[in-house]
Amino acid sequence: MPNLIDTHCHLDFPEFAAQRDAVVGRALAAGVGRMVSISTHASRFAGVRAVAEAYEQVYCTLGVHPHHSGEAGELVTAEWLVANSTYEKLVGLGETGLDYFYHNSPKNLQIESFRRHIQASLATDLPLIVHTRDADADTAALLQAEGQGKLRGLLHCFSSGAALAEQALALGFYISISGIVTFKNAQALREIVKTIPLDRLLVETDAPFLAPIPHRGKTNEPAYVVHTAACVAELKGIALAELAAITTANACRLFNRMAPV
Repeated sequence: MPNLIDTHCHLDFPEFAAQRDAVVGRALAAGVGRMVSISTHASRFAGVRAVAEAYEQVYCTLGVHPHHSGEAGELVTAEWLVANSTYEKLVGLGETGLDYFYHNSPKNLQIESFRRHIQASLATDLPLIVHTRDADADTAALLQAEGQGKLRGLLHCFSSGAALAEQALALGFYISISGIVTFKNAQALREIVKTIPLDRLLVETDAPFLAPIPHRGKTNEPAYVVHTAACVAELKGIALAELAAITTANACRLFNRMAPV
């Protein structure tokens, strides 16, 4: 059985409200020993924290998704992020970043929110969970300019181009692969995965979204990260058990508040 960590899921979301115990149980049965439940709203962090408190194997983050950075009360300061990041099972800041595909928040507010999360990450040495879509150039520029060469973090649910992958790796970032890698139209992503060093790879579900084949179209859940890991292992030419051991060690190194699996 693999020993995996789902580095990005949203267990506080309403899709899981009626079955959270079962979802966590299925993950553990599938060999997923840790789950990181990711914050998307500052105003809803209490619910994210409550899930982490309820399950020994679940950790959490604090942050504001770029979709919500323009909403009332969500453009929080770096100082607020730092002050509220002391919970022992809080292992990172985000998800934050830039999304120019949907334009759910004004670009200037997304950039300002991203900058504040970077400042808080530097102040706390907590890793930054970065969401980026159709914003590769601005994402790379902000990480480079604001990170001062000291920023730790990952690009989550990677689906960008090879140039951003190379820039992120040069900054010391990790790259997290979701179920997208299993999709039929994701050949370009699969080619990029082949080039990512094993010591910089992570796997995730982004549950309840983006269920991998063979569950595509269903509600995603942490147990399904096994399918993503199997696909990545095949692309890297190694056994699933080896890929699981490597990505789990990577996740524990990055999320260094997390107890060893």
